[in-house]
Amino acid sequence: MATTNSIHDRVPLTGSSATIPRLGYGVYKSDDCRQSVLTALELGYRHIDTAQLYRNEADVGAAVRASGIPRKDIYIVTKMQFPVDNDVEKTLERMRESVSKIDAGEGDRKGYVDLFLVHTPASGPEGRQVLWKALEFLKAEGLTVDIGVSNYGPRHLLEMESYASVTPVCNQLEVHPFCQQKDVIPFCQSRGILITAYAPVVRNRRSDNAILVGIAEAHGKHPTQIMIKWSLQKGYLPLPKSDNRERMKANMDMDGWELTEADMADIETLDEGPKGAICPYPLNSP
Repeated sequence: MATTNSIHDRVPLTGSSATIPRLGYGVYKSDDCRQSVLTALELGYRHIDTAQLYRNEADVGAAVRASGIPRKDIYIVTKMQFPVDNDVEKTLERMRESVSKIDAGEGDRKGYVDLFLVHTPASGPEGRQVLWKALEFLKAEGLTVDIGVSNYGPRHLLEMESYASVTPVCNQLEVHPFCQQKDVIPFCQSRGILITAYAPVVRNRRSDNAILVGIAEAHGKHPTQIMIKWSLQKGYLPLPKSDNRERMKANMDMDGWELTEADMADIETLDEGPKGAICPYPLNSP
């Protein structure tokens, strides 16, 4: 059984000098993104995940600046979904705009994001190649430390080997006890690609599951905490999202306790494969 260590630990990225905080904070459909990120940072989160699609990159940047926490201590991820006119330079310019919204730099320091991802494989083979080439240029310019993908299946990752000069450090997937991605994750792990897990608590839609409730009662926790802990003990980096301060705190309450081997085995039985996903399932994109 894997151990979680501390949520404040940072995990190394294959082929990179950077490390990423073990627990992240997602801002998809945040009601008040700037305030929620400020609260998350105050509570101790240091890994913030946004995207162009969320339309709150600027709010994330404003919160980071307002927090007073040194930029180097906060790990920021963003994503781009589709290329612009299937043109590398136009796509690169849109990526630069995202970086500027999040971190315009200060003084002699150039603005940057820590990790920039291709949001989905939905743009097709040509679009995916354009997005990746633009990301490689963005990395070369120093506007992102590392680059990766999201929602990529094995076929998309194999396809990249024909054109990628840089290997993705991360694949961000919907991962939780009901959608365990047992085909994709071992493939990524065999190549040193880290897994970050979005929707790790299934947006609180499955917290009444009898197995999770039983495990939660045995540990004096909430079922959503069990789901986050499961993700951590599997070696994934979960990205729980909440605008509620108390739930944010609860989502961080992961140190000092462990799920047993029996708990982990029981949770393994909950997997429903793609049918368990609550988000559109793009891993099968052509």
